Amino acid sequence: MRFHTRKWIKPEDLNPNGTLFGGRLLEWIDEEAALYAIIQLENPRTVTKYMSEINFVSSAKKGDIIEIGIEVKKFGRSSLTLSCEVRNKMTRHTIITIDKIIMVSLDEAGKPFPHGKTQIEYVSDRLKDN
Repeated sequence: MRFHTRKWIKPEDLNPNGTLFGGRLLEWIDEEAALYAIIQLENPRTVTKYMSEINFVSSAKKGDIIEIGIEVKKFGRSSLTLSCEVRNKMTRHTIITIDKIIMVSLDEAGKPFPHGKTQIEYVSDRLKDN
């Protein structure tokens, strides 16, 4: 799994228990999955279709630094299936896991659009072809 984004837990990210609010974390995960899929599929009209069971393993508190990891599981005709793990950057303790996030590439009419991708591509590799 590649960890792409780090977040610093601030007071506004906390729930009444003084730990990271789950909704905030899910917002960050959804954004990270969308950005990853948009870059991979080269389509800014890529949306979240499905998230499987969300497993909260441990919590984070104010001042912690977390990192969000995304891994490609499968390329579909118009979709990209990902998994996610969020962990504490310093301790490496897992905070949350999501086994399946399905992102779908859409056309201008909002219908699923075949993306033609079959494997992970890195931006640096795309630039070499130009």
